[in-house]
Amino acid sequence: MSAKENPPPMSFRIHALPLTPFRPLFDLDDAGLAALGARRMTADAPHSAPCRVSLADAEPGEPLILLNHRHLDDPASPYRSEGPIFVREAAVETSPAPGEVPDMLARRLLSVRLYDVDWTMIDAEVIEGAGLAPLLEDWLARPGSSVAHLHGARRGCFLAAATRA
Repeated sequence: MSAKENPPPMSFRIHALPLTPFRPLFDLDDAGLAALGARRMTADAPHSAPCRVSLADAEPGEPLILLNHRHLDDPASPYRSEGPIFVREAAVETSPAPGEVPDMLARRLLSVRLYDVDWTMIDAEVIEGAGLAPLLEDWLARPGSSVAHLHGARRGCFLAAATRA
């Protein structure tokens, strides 16, 4: 069978949030953070505070900021959405390789939401993170699909986005 008859699966890339917009928060005192609806916290257990910049869980005792983030900001979309995220003080931006699922995502129960270019949700699924790669390959190969948003299924918090690689 030729490659034309059996094309390789569509690859995907998971995207973390950039560090730049969050960096100034670490210089604020508690009152300054509170004025923005954010707060300084300390991770209290393994895998309890997933950082959206490094796509890694904070270690117990590690400082981080908890804040509200608008992850779907298209004013024309009825799916416009925001919610709480953690950013580790020691976060370093990450860019996973095509097809790579960071451990932070692979270990969680996820709610995955697929959107088209107009930010209309066209599919959704709850899945164990270990099965995320085949789902993203399938979904992002669909005509009309644009981006998948990955959320923690239990608390509903935005974790990352995925697009075609």
